[in-house]
Amino acid sequence: MRFPSLSDMTPTSAVQQARGVFYGWRLVGVGTFLLTLMAVSVFQGLGTFLVALETKFGWSRTAMSGAFTLARGEGAVLGPLEGILIDKFGCRKLILVGYIIMGLGFIGLAAIQSLWQFYLAFIIITLGSGLGGWLAVISMINNWFNRQRSMAMATTMTGIHFGGFLVPVLALGVEAHGFRWATLGIGVFMLVMIGPVYTVVRNRPEDMGLRPDGVTAPVQADKNDDKTEGAQDEEEDFTVKQALMTSAFWILTIVHISSTISIVTLSLHLIPKLKDMGMSLSAGGLVVLAYTATAMPSQLIAGAIADKLPKPPVLFGFLSLQASGIMVLAFTEDVWMAYLFAVLYGIGFGGRIPLLTAIRGEYFGRKAFATIMGLSQMPNNIAMMFAPLFAAYMFDTQGSYMVPFFIFSILNFLGAILVLWVRKPKSVSQPVAPAA
Repeated sequence: MRFPSLSDMTPTSAVQQARGVFYGWRLVGVGTFLLTLMAVSVFQGLGTFLVALETKFGWSRTAMSGAFTLARGEGAVLGPLEGILIDKFGCRKLILVGYIIMGLGFIGLAAIQSLWQFYLAFIIITLGSGLGGWLAVISMINNWFNRQRSMAMATTMTGIHFGGFLVPVLALGVEAHGFRWATLGIGVFMLVMIGPVYTVVRNRPEDMGLRPDGVTAPVQADKNDDKTEGAQDEEEDFTVKQALMTSAFWILTIVHISSTISIVTLSLHLIPKLKDMGMSLSAGGLVVLAYTATAMPSQLIAGAIADKLPKPPVLFGFLSLQASGIMVLAFTEDVWMAYLFAVLYGIGFGGRIPLLTAIRGEYFGRKAFATIMGLSQMPNNIAMMFAPLFAAYMFDTQGSYMVPFFIFSILNFLGAILVLWVRKPKSVSQPVAPAA
C-alpha cells in the first residue's frame, strides 16, 4: 500500500495534516451549534411556547396545533425542493438564507396579537428551518465523511440534545419576562450570529483540496495502490431515480414516519402533558432535560457502534426503547414515572436520530443526498401534519393523551420490526456483459 507524500498533497491538505485537525470535525462543531439553536427554539421549545400562548391568549391546543399542521404541509410541499436547492447551490448558502428567515420569523412572533399572526410567524420560522436547518447541516456533514459518517452525524446531532438542556432556561425566561422578549431575543441572536458562521462553512472537502474523513487527495493515482482500501474510501452515488427504485428507500421512509410522528408530537405536547400531571412549567423542563441528558451519550454510543456493525439491528434496538418510553407516558399520571419515560425515551431517541440519517448516506452516497432525503421527508411531513393535531383533538375531546400516545407507541414498535428487513441496495454500476 502506498502512503501519500507531501508532493502528493494540495497546500490546503498539507496544512490540515500538519495541524492534525481535519476541517470536517470543525464543521461538526459548527453544525452542533446550529442544531442547538434550532432545537431549543423550533423543536424542543415548542411546548414551552404552547403553554405560554395558551395562558396569555386562551387559545385551545387544537387551534394552536393547526399552525403546526400548516407548517408541516409547507414542509411536505417544499421538502423535495429544499433538497434540490441544497444539492444545486450548496448547504453554505442555504444555511445563511434559512437562519435569516428564521430570525425574522421569531422577531415577527414576538409581535403577534391574533391567532392568524401566530400561524403566519410559525410558517415563516418553519420555512427558514427547512431551508437552512437540519437538512442543510446534515447534508454538509454527509459530504465531509464516509467511513466515520455515523460518528460525525451522531456528534453533530448532539446539538438537538444541547437544545434540550436549554429548555429549562427558556422556560425560566418565558416565565420571568414573557414569550415576547424571549422570542425577540432568539430572533435577534440568529441574525447576529449567522454572518460569522457563514464565513466558516464549506460545502464539500473537495472545495479545500481534501477528501472525506481527511484522506489526502493525491495528484496522480498510483496504479499499485491497494484496491480494497480505495473501495472503502470511495462510495457510489445513487441518482434520485435510482434511489426511488430501491426497496431500501421506501422501507426507511416508512420506518422514519413510524418513529418521527411521535417525536414531533411530543415536541409540542410533552410539556402540556406534564403540566396536566401537576408539574410546573420549569419542572416539565427538567423532564426534557432528563431525557436529553440520557439521549446524548446514547447517541454517541450509537454512532460509534454503527460505524462498525450493520445498522438495521442496531436501529431495531433503539427504536424499540423509544416505543417503550412512549408507552409508559401513555398510561402514567405519576410524576416519578415521567422520569422512567425520560430514560427509556432518551436512550431510544438518542440512538435512533443519527442512524436513520447515516444509513441513507451509506446506502445512497453523497451526490444527491439532500434531494433523496427531501423526497423521503415528503410523506414524513404529511404524517407529521396530522399527528400533533390528532393528539390535540383527542385531548380536547377526551381530556387525555392516552389514546394518541398508545397508538404512536405501537406504530413505533412496528417500524422497529420493519427496519430488520432493509438491505443495502445493489451497486449502481452494473458489470458489462462479455461479448458473444
